[in-house]
Amino acid sequence: MKTDLNIPALAVFIFFFALVTVMGFMAARWQQPKSMASLDEWGLGGRQFGTWITWFLVGGDFYTAYTVIAVPALVYSVGAYGFFALPYTIIVYPFVFLVMPRLWQVAKDNGYVTAADVVHGRYASRTLEAAVAITGVLATMPYIALQLIGMAAAIKALGFEGEWPLVAAFVVLALYTYSSGLRAPALIAFVKDIMIYIVVLTAVSFIPGKLGGYGAVFTAAEEAFKAKGSGGILLQPDQYVAYASLALGSALAAFMYPHTLTGIFASRSATTIRKNAALLPAYTLMLGLLALLGYMGHAAHLKLTSNNDVVPALFQTLFPDWFAGFAFAALAIGALVPAAVMSIGASNLFTRNFWKAYVNPAVTPKQEAGVAKITSLVVKFGALLVIIYLPTQFALDLQLLGGLWILQTLPALIFGLFTRWFTAPALLAGWVVGLVGGTYVTWTDGLKPLHLVSAAGFSATVYVGLLALAANIIVACVVNLLVRPKQVTQAA
Repeated sequence: MKTDLNIPALAVFIFFFALVTVMGFMAARWQQPKSMASLDEWGLGGRQFGTWITWFLVGGDFYTAYTVIAVPALVYSVGAYGFFALPYTIIVYPFVFLVMPRLWQVAKDNGYVTAADVVHGRYASRTLEAAVAITGVLATMPYIALQLIGMAAAIKALGFEGEWPLVAAFVVLALYTYSSGLRAPALIAFVKDIMIYIVVLTAVSFIPGKLGGYGAVFTAAEEAFKAKGSGGILLQPDQYVAYASLALGSALAAFMYPHTLTGIFASRSATTIRKNAALLPAYTLMLGLLALLGYMGHAAHLKLTSNNDVVPALFQTLFPDWFAGFAFAALAIGALVPAAVMSIGASNLFTRNFWKAYVNPAVTPKQEAGVAKITSLVVKFGALLVIIYLPTQFALDLQLLGGLWILQTLPALIFGLFTRWFTAPALLAGWVVGLVGGTYVTWTDGLKPLHLVSAAGFSATVYVGLLALAANIIVACVVNLLVRPKQVTQAA
């Protein structure tokens, strides 16, 4: 990949980055409330986002800059296996349609801002609330760092060296998020998503023609995988279970993250959420087209130092300079939206479920908003330090564990919406077993997301997060059977 400073691309990049910066600061005046001095307004946009705003916002923080970089990179590396993101997004939307409106209603009726608020309200357990909150913050931090990796790939392709452009971009992000709260990424998401759609549709229409058509692209990819001795454009039978379990586990985890739940809680109504569950699959179509760029990287015979460079290198090699600048701006802006929402989600958790719960129970709404603003700055700064001072692989490994961890909050958050059977001690025991056991298995496997399971002559490779969730639920059920009769007896 070329690293010379590309002036035409840089000019286009700066124009669009400046545009969204101005929009970010103007967002404080968009649908301006009487006061921003509350978490409802700063952290959830007043819970007034309608169908289109929610669609762009949830899509913006679900399909991130790192998604644009990582999915084609995975397809470039392993082939068809990298397409697991498609069934995962198909599975997740029925889940959103059925479950999230009920969660939204509970949060709306009780003034809850975070998942941990919901858990505490249902089970009246500070310990279980803290477990969910800690998991959410820990899982979110490396996710923010991954957005920086996506932005760094775009900045590197423009020809910049050093960390200062990345630092400057996130200083800007921190400032307008501080002043405008969730309204900033919600407004910017309009521009970001339109730009990403333009880039992806142009790429899948324009690039194959440069490479001899899709037939030549698939042939070149298959030959490259054969030469490497691994991967392929079709799944192998021994990959079916691993592929399916990774898709299912990822789907169940996706809307447990603080940033995706923030988009849900900020919606105007349960109907808005159901409409979005019907409309969001349009992003899945885009994701499928985007993944094909991994195959195109083989057909273009790119010389890469990292698989994550495949998309920037394609744009840099095959697009005119001005459009490459537009594409890199889309990638960079695609990092700003989810990073902002993630930092807001994490700061909401800290403010409500640590600061208010343990430090200052009498905190006022204005003070809550102030604590959340400062926390959001600290979260972004922490993610920036991870990228600057620690190896990129560290953030990738932590994000892998983060997906496993956040999945273990599902029973505590979701089961209580539909049944009163589970108790807090049972769910807490399940959470401990799932989180500790899943982390241990992942660690002993060399931080791999899949684990070989063998029993009674059957063996299959399964996503560790799903195995940990199964253990979590089983333990919760067993402990509940032991604890619940005692509680019933005491109540009598």
